[in-house]
Amino acid sequence: MKLYSWNVNGIRAGLNKGTLLKFIEERQPDILCIQETKANQDQVEIDLPDYFEVWNSAERKGHFGTAIFSKKTTAGEPLSVKFNFPPEITQKYPGLKDAFGDTNAEGRVTVAEFPDYFVATSYTPNSKGDLERLSLRKDAWDPAFLDYMLLLQKEKPVLFSGDLNVAHQEIDLARPKDNRTKHGFTDEERAGFDEIIAAGFVDTLRHFYPQKTELYTWWTHWQKARERNVGWRIDYWLASSSLTPRIKSAKIHPEVMGSDHCPTSIEIKD
Repeated sequence: MKLYSWNVNGIRAGLNKGTLLKFIEERQPDILCIQETKANQDQVEIDLPDYFEVWNSAERKGHFGTAIFSKKTTAGEPLSVKFNFPPEITQKYPGLKDAFGDTNAEGRVTVAEFPDYFVATSYTPNSKGDLERLSLRKDAWDPAFLDYMLLLQKEKPVLFSGDLNVAHQEIDLARPKDNRTKHGFTDEERAGFDEIIAAGFVDTLRHFYPQKTELYTWWTHWQKARERNVGWRIDYWLASSSLTPRIKSAKIHPEVMGSDHCPTSIEIKD
């Protein structure tokens, strides 16, 4: 089973460029998780007869949003789907709403249940350049998301992916010293990722490549950063530790163009 995840930075843009359908045709993902769709399903003309499509769009049109596509002949139709955080999570973390909006109304989390595991994908809120949303990340979103993954894991193992908007360690960005206190690499955001690992989830790429450098998934548009590979690793596949023996590989795909992010993938034994 090949599972891919990609922040497409606007699914309509990816379709217009031809990059998204080319990617699906060439890679044939069994499950594809998408972040930043920036569209409702009825706004998009997409021809994927081989896939079941699960869309979770933001109430505010043209922003945020996630989706999960599953191949009919392999992964099959999800047994169930879940959108956003459930009430027991939102009640525990009222800070998920702030002056910028209600993050739980932005289509940021989608979960699809399959026979052996849940597949979840997340588009984590950005802390913003002036760190205006850092408190939301630290006190609400990051702990809420971890609580939700642990809640799902009580039923069956979890594979979760997405743009988590944090570089976990210095090895995960090209210029850690220059970005020491900037959004995406603050102590608070990194500590939130630490909690995910401490809870028993496995960063699949680091499982296979614990010390490998220059594995980045996002690049600014400035100064030919992607061409020079001056980037950040902020897109991930994480797994319940019980699934680790079944994971055959974890990769990033910087050669795939069409977004300022590149896809990430894992292969898992049936």
